[in-house]
Amino acid sequence: MRDGVRGRATGVIVLRDGALAGGDSHFYYTGRYLVTGDKWRGELVTHQHTPADGPRPLFGERDVSVGFSGHHDAGGAAVHGTALVGSRSISFHAVLHRLADA
Repeated sequence: MRDGVRGRATGVIVLRDGALAGGDSHFYYTGRYLVTGDKWRGELVTHQHTPADGPRPLFGERDVSVGFSGHHDAGGAAVHGTALVGSRSISFHAVLHRLADA
């Protein structure tokens, strides 16, 4: 996270034919992406499926829209984006590692 916000996320995202889906122990993600050369961009929505034990997650108890763009190569991708959490926008940077081809 950027802008002085503390947070991190881990999970799995499957990218296939312009659609993405994935999740972690508390959230699942759905969305779309577009690839042009070595650049890509897209949007996803996070949905909470399991309440958190302990501190409330930053996105807790609400669907959050996330827009992103970045670069990719054979090993994975890096993205910069903005999550709209209620009336607040939170900037972030993420690194995705390719685990397997479909």
